[in-house]
Amino acid sequence: METEFIIALLTIIAIDIVLGGDNAVVIALASRNLPEHQRNKAIFFGTGLAIVVRVVLTIVAVYLLKIPYLLLIGGILLVYIAYNLLAEDDGAADIKSGTTLSAAIKTIVVADLVMGLDNVLAIAGAAHGNILLVIIGLLVSVPIIIWGSKLILHFMERFPIIVYFGAGILAYTAAKMILEEPIIQTAIGHNIFLEILITIIIVSGVILFGWLSNRVKTRTNVN
Repeated sequence: METEFIIALLTIIAIDIVLGGDNAVVIALASRNLPEHQRNKAIFFGTGLAIVVRVVLTIVAVYLLKIPYLLLIGGILLVYIAYNLLAEDDGAADIKSGTTLSAAIKTIVVADLVMGLDNVLAIAGAAHGNILLVIIGLLVSVPIIIWGSKLILHFMERFPIIVYFGAGILAYTAAKMILEEPIIQTAIGHNIFLEILITIIIVSGVILFGWLSNRVKTRTNVN
């Protein structure tokens, strides 16, 4: 039981860090026009409020995923989110910077809320109904994102394999969600071999199609 808890916690932390690049960029963009003495306040209060909102949304999502078919739907949506992590550009460039402290805080919270669907859904799926996991995972990972955001973004840009690894974690979480849906369990009859096969297909499929999409975009840009 302790091993499962630790694995789930590490998964949540990894998801938060991988998907936290967007949030780090949002924080930087939203506060870039503020005076130096207000910038830290915007980051502190904006991030703090964003964490509270995200915890509440994730806890709600944990309970919602117990509704019939929502695990299946959530898993499919998370597969799409994992693919988009590889294939799509983030929308951080559209974030407007605030000229006042309150405006910057509002921008950080609203942008985090809009862009945080992937985090909320992924964490809810990885937590398996354990609210303690949700809270600990967020508390551990958020400081890492705030203070290590530039380092994380630097390594993600320098070593793209990290993004693929993150997409793989999301895809694995999605596969677990789909396989935990009662109707799927009934259909495959709790067959361990089929569960492993389906997981491999989902994870490898997301990574492969994401890679192919990037190849196509690279060739298009070159031409």
